[in-house]
Amino acid sequence: MTEHPTSHEGRQPLAARQQERTRPRQQDAAAAAAAAAIPSPAAAPNPGPGPAAVTEAQAATRREGDRLRFVGAATRRIARGIDLDEIVLGLCRASVPTFSDAILVYLRDPLPVGDERPVSPFVLRLRRSDRLRHTEEESGETGPESERLRPLLSDPTADLMPAAELCEVRAGGALAEVLRGVRPVFGDSAAARAALPELLGPGRPVPTGHRAILAPLRGRRRVIGAAVFVRSTERPAFEASDLLVAAQLATHTALGIDKAVLYGREAYIADELQRTMLPDSLPQPTGVRLASRYLPAAETARVGGDWYDAIPLPGSRVALVVGDVMGHSMTSAAIMGQLRTTAQTLAQLDLPPQEVLHHLDEQAQRLGSDRMATCLYAVYDPVSHRITIANAGHPPPVLLHLGGRAEVLRVPPGAPIGVGGVDFEAVELDAPAGATLLLYTDGLVESRLRDVWTGIEQLRERLAATAQLTGPDHSPPLEALCDDVLDMLGPGDRDDDIALLAARFDGIAPSDVAYWYLEPEDAAPGRARRLARRALARWGLDEMSDEVELLVSEVVTNAVRYAERPVTLRLLRTDILRCEVGDDSPQLPRQRRARETDEGGRGLFLVNRLARRWGATRLSTGKVVWFEMATR
Repeated sequence: MTEHPTSHEGRQPLAARQQERTRPRQQDAAAAAAAAAIPSPAAAPNPGPGPAAVTEAQAATRREGDRLRFVGAATRRIARGIDLDEIVLGLCRASVPTFSDAILVYLRDPLPVGDERPVSPFVLRLRRSDRLRHTEEESGETGPESERLRPLLSDPTADLMPAAELCEVRAGGALAEVLRGVRPVFGDSAAARAALPELLGPGRPVPTGHRAILAPLRGRRRVIGAAVFVRSTERPAFEASDLLVAAQLATHTALGIDKAVLYGREAYIADELQRTMLPDSLPQPTGVRLASRYLPAAETARVGGDWYDAIPLPGSRVALVVGDVMGHSMTSAAIMGQLRTTAQTLAQLDLPPQEVLHHLDEQAQRLGSDRMATCLYAVYDPVSHRITIANAGHPPPVLLHLGGRAEVLRVPPGAPIGVGGVDFEAVELDAPAGATLLLYTDGLVESRLRDVWTGIEQLRERLAATAQLTGPDHSPPLEALCDDVLDMLGPGDRDDDIALLAARFDGIAPSDVAYWYLEPEDAAPGRARRLARRALARWGLDEMSDEVELLVSEVVTNAVRYAERPVTLRLLRTDILRCEVGDDSPQLPRQRRARETDEGGRGLFLVNRLARRWGATRLSTGKVVWFEMATR
């Protein structure tokens, strides 16, 4: 047979041109695969089809490539959604007008979460609908171009919109059968002809022919909704291959909705878990005023593990704690709760700050090898006007003095909790009356736009500027100061949640403190009454003498009964009168109802009835029993 080189040579440029068209589209994997599946004319063993057949094959290949590219772009748009509304909106915007002229999206109401059993009855609610604009004014198209778009700008789906808001899926009904089948069906199929009226509502016109597709939305475990795609009569009807496109859109949408619902439930639980583990209100310890703020992270970062606490200690002291568990998840919130509970327990043992951090470090290691957190623990003594601080990898506190000077306290940074094998160091600093200590987490000073030390310097400058507004002799209001500090946050500064604890040091003047040692002997209660009476007379509180003497006598009597070393008695006068009795016995007193024949056992009953508040705290060296009374 005679070869025809000219025919063969004519086919080579065609293959080359096809490769040139395909090469720029390699970014879309699906389109590349479709193009690669088409045999090259140059590889054919025979002359092949004529020009008309080649052109038709190229058109089919082009349509298939366009379809694959559309599916890829649409699924990427759907996958970009984070919450439920964004995913449904992504489906609508991707479908209209590229794939259909209108779309209705129904979702189960309520949506089941994870393995949660769906509620009965099975109800679908119209979540969103979308369609083409129907007038030139709405579309913004005018002039010659609008004439080309006029067929699409008509109102082909007006009879379909709006559809019914709610639809109850009857068990064994036509709609239930279509949803159970999972695969999309044309609107004129036998199943869809009965299912669409049930979904859209009675009396609603239903598209005829291959101009509607009913696609069930099936998540990982069950059907969660349905989507209806509609084309107008001015546009080619759906083809068989469009069922595959609808199936792809429905599958990616349903899986995205499942993911969004699960993520939303987890974020809600984590947020609630964290908020319930934070203190509902702060205590009101003697000699210090407290204020706090907590801000959750932005939606993209979600919940974290930041916490703060203020824990009253024996001797009118108070422990100030702020911490940050690394990570943003429900696990971080749970670890935060465990560490906060551990810190409260350790604080009640009256351990030094560095020892508290050491035990927190051991607890974090017991929780797991990757459980890490930063923490700052400070103890303020209003009598000595001193504060002891230990740090575990946390940003340093800022002290705002009464004159308006703000300084970053030099506290050894230490290693984060959970590292293990490290020592923590505590420093003792002056805490002058009128000064304000600010403890915070790194979300306040660090973000994508600034490093932590830049943020700390901005915080220091902000505090100093705020203090200048109130003058050198007055401290700024504590609540307003917290709000002003949070106002320094910019729109890009919410990458992490924020915990803020502010303490205004009022202190207790030495003239308002009376302190004695009492030997554990029978004469101690009488001596305690005389000392208390003299102190009250010096303070001008003689009218309280009878009640105070009675309660002091009862508490000291109970302490002397079990003590082996000298008993301490301290009275503190602020806006209230506080009495503290300490001994070396670790046994805490318990209130009980004495019988008529008992000679004792009524002391704590009297304290409970006459005192404003009372309590007992175990120390490493014994215990302290205290009570408070309102000054008249």
